[in-house]
Amino acid sequence: MSNFLNNLKSNLEGKNVKIVFPEGTDQRILTAAVELAATTYVDPIVLGNKEAIQELANEENLDLSGVELIDPRVCEYKEDLAAAFVERRKGKVTQEQAVDILNDANYFGTMLVYNNHAAGLVSGAVHSTPDTVRPALQIIKTKPGVSRTSGVFFMLREDELYVMGDCAINPELNADELAEVAVETAKTARSFKIEPRVALLSFSTRGSAKTEETEKVRLATQYAKENLPDTPIDGELQFDAAFVPSVAEKKAPGSELEGRANVFVFPSLEAGNIGYKIAQRLGGFEAYGPILQGLNQPVNDLSRGCSKDEVFNLALFTATQALTQNNG
Repeated sequence: MSNFLNNLKSNLEGKNVKIVFPEGTDQRILTAAVELAATTYVDPIVLGNKEAIQELANEENLDLSGVELIDPRVCEYKEDLAAAFVERRKGKVTQEQAVDILNDANYFGTMLVYNNHAAGLVSGAVHSTPDTVRPALQIIKTKPGVSRTSGVFFMLREDELYVMGDCAINPELNADELAEVAVETAKTARSFKIEPRVALLSFSTRGSAKTEETEKVRLATQYAKENLPDTPIDGELQFDAAFVPSVAEKKAPGSELEGRANVFVFPSLEAGNIGYKIAQRLGGFEAYGPILQGLNQPVNDLSRGCSKDEVFNLALFTATQALTQNNG
């Protein structure tokens, strides 16, 4: 196992961070929750029909003694959560409507995070990204000064570690929005004790092509530098100019990255999603994420093709985010 994952576990030792899992009748989720309950990293809260969850546990020979189970439909404090939801939605829903909405495990779980019954949420094994993200945007919302959430992947191969974003949420970004993603991605990297060296990527390096798309990246780089003047940031750069020192010398002489970027910001979701999957499938990198950034409290989205180990590891990332935000 990599030093990075070992360090995550070491930092979480004894913290017992409460993470809620809305998809309790999924075998991968339940198995990961039981494994997490055997650690001191995370105290899992699993949502769903308790009889159905127990039946699955029996089939899989899982011991649920360390797992907190909550059925959103019959929870004793659901009315209180519904009242808090009405207040948070500024009266856009009635109490009766709120009770019905909270039958949805993602909404219920997000309210547990909002009310500090849990520190973070992991969903997406059987739900789409919008199903996971929409309740977070309505309830937890983005941090002051952040206009949107975005999704990054931590790409790990042995002890090589890179951060890539936005690879999950925003199909198109203007220069201001792209700069914001770059700044938030740098902050995310730093919160995981990675000193960021940020490249804003394009098909052009330093004006080698001049189009509306390259100008957007150039402006975004300028804005990001203004927001984080002490962080090495450069763009617009082709990937080789950002990553290969000898190429950087030729294509981007004087770049403060010197071809040693470790945080890569893509100009669009299309590019980002393709890029991280190429690194994962051809490059042999493990992809951890998407880690959602910019929210007041952590909510993270699994791939529906995830494994039990990916559920376990995303919970570690989510718990680390929670600790960092609480300490910050």
